[in-house]
Amino acid sequence: MSYQTDDEYEISVMEENVSELAGGVVGHKIVKAGWVDRDFGGKYSWYSSTQFEIELDNGKKVYLANTDDCCAYTELNNFLLNAELVDHVIMGVEAEDYFSRWHIYADMGDVLALDVSWSSGNTGYYGFGFHIEVVDA
Repeated sequence: MSYQTDDEYEISVMEENVSELAGGVVGHKIVKAGWVDRDFGGKYSWYSSTQFEIELDNGKKVYLANTDDCCAYTELNNFLLNAELVDHVIMGVEAEDYFSRWHIYADMGDVLALDVSWSSGNTGYYGFGFHIEVVDA
């Protein structure tokens, strides 16, 4: 049995998070994006009720909820929506600078850029990474 180092585990969790977001947005256009309040009814106390919503051209909405579990967290600090590029279909999602800058891009460049801060805390004990939910129209 092989074990991952803490760093390998952190990278795998964040890579999965980027991939999950890509699965929800690639092949679509962004209609609008911004902060919304969503109530989980106390079901998920470690997810923020203020979430980032990406509305797509097919009516689906993709939500990114910040997480906070003891000393581990993932938080969207800021975003930049390039309105002049929203008519372009999203081709992918990538992250750089150790997952602190995420790019949702089309053929002409970034449609949406996300400024992210995160920590795994005591790796393996606490949850981190965005809670991502795709909701049908």
